[in-house]
Amino acid sequence: MSVLLFMINYFHRILEYTVNHFTLVLTVMILSMVLWFSVGVLISRYEMLAGAVLGLGNILFCIPSISLFGLFMTIPQLGLGRRSAVLALVLYAMMPLVRNVYRGIKSVDPRVVEAGQGMGLSSWQLLWQIQVPMAWPVIFAGIRITVVMITGIATVATFIGERNLGRLIHHGITRSNSDMILAGALIVSVVALCLDMLMGLLEKKLVSPGLRYQQRE
Repeated sequence: MSVLLFMINYFHRILEYTVNHFTLVLTVMILSMVLWFSVGVLISRYEMLAGAVLGLGNILFCIPSISLFGLFMTIPQLGLGRRSAVLALVLYAMMPLVRNVYRGIKSVDPRVVEAGQGMGLSSWQLLWQIQVPMAWPVIFAGIRITVVMITGIATVATFIGERNLGRLIHHGITRSNSDMILAGALIVSVVALCLDMLMGLLEKKLVSPGLRYQQRE
């Protein structure tokens, strides 16, 4: 009950933090999907690059988030605030997105690809008309994982000046205010769940039921 009262009393501040958190995650996901989808497609075409790119993604993912935020904060052109937060989070999104795009394309049944070749499709036509559409279930799984992950990691960006929901958790810890901590944690969880549900609805619109069923099999 006290948590609810805290949310009511500080509604406008919480709303500001929630909007900032959401816009940060949205910005990161748009940039990440454009960048890492392209990289995933590229390494699926050029296998010699796959090991190095996936290995780099794994290395970046293993770096503690506070260290990566702090590193970019020291760069004069980035400094405190959103630029450093966006760059760090985009790098964190590399591993799940690139890996799922790559694996999704590679998991397409070779017989389907051969049938497309028999119809006279070029390699790029095969990619965009057959392989990518059939890989959507795996790709979307990576996107949904990334959305939830980025929503959580984004709270750490409060340490480099980002005014988002992480500020509630951080200030709650420093002030030993359990209501503030719980409010921040609950709202972050709700934002993550809502974004995941939105991605699930989008997946139903873009992915045919047959492909979703085949993935479960």
